[in-house]
Amino acid sequence: MHIDIISDIVCPWCLIGKRRLEKALAARPALDVTIHWRPYQLHGELPPEGMARAEMLVQKFGSIEGAAKIYQRVSQAGAEDGLVFNFDRITRAPNTLEGHLLIKWAGSAGCQDQVVEDLFTAYFVKGEDVSDRSVLLSVARSNGMDDALVEQLLDEGRDRDTISQEINAVRQMGVTGVPVFVFDKRHALSGAQPSDEIIAVLDQIQAKSVN
Repeated sequence: MHIDIISDIVCPWCLIGKRRLEKALAARPALDVTIHWRPYQLHGELPPEGMARAEMLVQKFGSIEGAAKIYQRVSQAGAEDGLVFNFDRITRAPNTLEGHLLIKWAGSAGCQDQVVEDLFTAYFVKGEDVSDRSVLLSVARSNGMDDALVEQLLDEGRDRDTISQEINAVRQMGVTGVPVFVFDKRHALSGAQPSDEIIAVLDQIQAKSVN
């Protein structure tokens, strides 16, 4: 079974959805599953260097206090899946385009899922700026990728148009929020659904493939 995950690395629900998918797959260990992460940008309008997170939150939610209430609910949901979000450590709202480039290249290097996990950790746990080249190169290096080559490709602008086209194509399909899980390119599940619901989808697809 092939699963495409449309996601952004600054989306907390995408990390929650990842954990719930992992829990569902652990409940069905016999399934032969491949996962591919696909790009989406919640804030593609941000400049390449990003902006102060406090400023972005006011623009998006109207006030810091309003944003805090929303993220408190996110933290509570994450805690149910063993996740800790350190939102107070995040000072920058990053443009995630180069992060998605790293994720794309990690697919060729065979370490895509772990790179995604490390980028989530860098942002939501450590509060790091995932548009910062040093952060991206550190993640690449820790996963056995050639960080000098990654830096060269970033400097060259390699695959930028490809990533932008993929994001635009997803939007044209009607995707306005993430995560979205696409199973075998036919069955889509939107949002960070409970693991039981994901298991039900897995079982349904598996049953159809057998019949």
